[in-house]
Amino acid sequence: MRHVIALDVGGTGMKAALVGADGTPSGGGPGVRPALLHRARRATGRERGPDAVVASVLDFAAELRAYGERRFGEPASAAGVAVPGIVDSDRGLAVYAANLGWRDVPLRALLAERLGGLPVALGHDVRTGGLAEGRVGAGRGADRFLFVALGTGIAGAIGVDGRVEAGAHGFAGEIGHIVVRPRGAPCPCGQRGCLERFASAAAVGEAWAEATGDPEADAADCAKAVESGDPRAGAVWQHAVDALADGLVTALTLLDPRTLVIGGGLAEAGETLFTPLRAAVERRVTFQKVPAIVPAALGDTAGCLGAGLMAWDLITTTPPKGPSEVTS
Repeated sequence: MRHVIALDVGGTGMKAALVGADGTPSGGGPGVRPALLHRARRATGRERGPDAVVASVLDFAAELRAYGERRFGEPASAAGVAVPGIVDSDRGLAVYAANLGWRDVPLRALLAERLGGLPVALGHDVRTGGLAEGRVGAGRGADRFLFVALGTGIAGAIGVDGRVEAGAHGFAGEIGHIVVRPRGAPCPCGQRGCLERFASAAAVGEAWAEATGDPEADAADCAKAVESGDPRAGAVWQHAVDALADGLVTALTLLDPRTLVIGGGLAEAGETLFTPLRAAVERRVTFQKVPAIVPAALGDTAGCLGAGLMAWDLITTTPPKGPSEVTS
């Protein structure tokens, strides 16, 4: 069975898959539906240093290639890998990742060599997840979408006609560093008042921990307290929602997306987030058209599906569309 290798490398763990095509029509355009044929996880091992992380990625990819050849009777046709930080997809470089200690790692070339010359695609983790959400997830069918991940930080992916825009220098979609509160809290990026300092899951968790005096409190705890009617939690939550709405209205003014897909840890609060957020966006727009604001659909499979789609793009002119899953 023809298949590709997909790797989603995170700060603490790696998710991987072998991604095939199940042969059924997509129902939404050319191509066939991708199928997750095999899934695996392992620790990134960043405590052993950046070189050891690179070695772990290469070893994991080689093991997946060997497994696929044994199980399906043929080697993988291509590989796709998503990594955090600054990524130069054109040159195949993992330029910088603070949580992995990487600087200018030629990951595409290293993987291609380890995998016997397979074509390899390298992408930014959030843009890769956005690619999957746009093609086969919550943004499917939208000609223009914006994917925003609310996690430890905030990042985005700008989608146009099934592709994700990287920008001239690889920085497109960095919505977390839109300044929403001038002269506000300092951000590690060097600016003050960045969106992610107020509306990320980490920011909400910090604000709720301060409000309660409990250093272990996090954003999920705050969401539960909002649902139970705690006024302190309501104030913390609304502060974050207002900042997020300010940033999103700036983004939709510039990009005019048809669909706005929100994912990441904070989105797991469901309508506790989406109901006030939609209302806050509605209050702020004047001439702008409000897009559909929807939760991400793919969960933690988005990175692997996106990496698989990048790999399929290298070897097909009509990449697979629409997900299905067959796990081992």
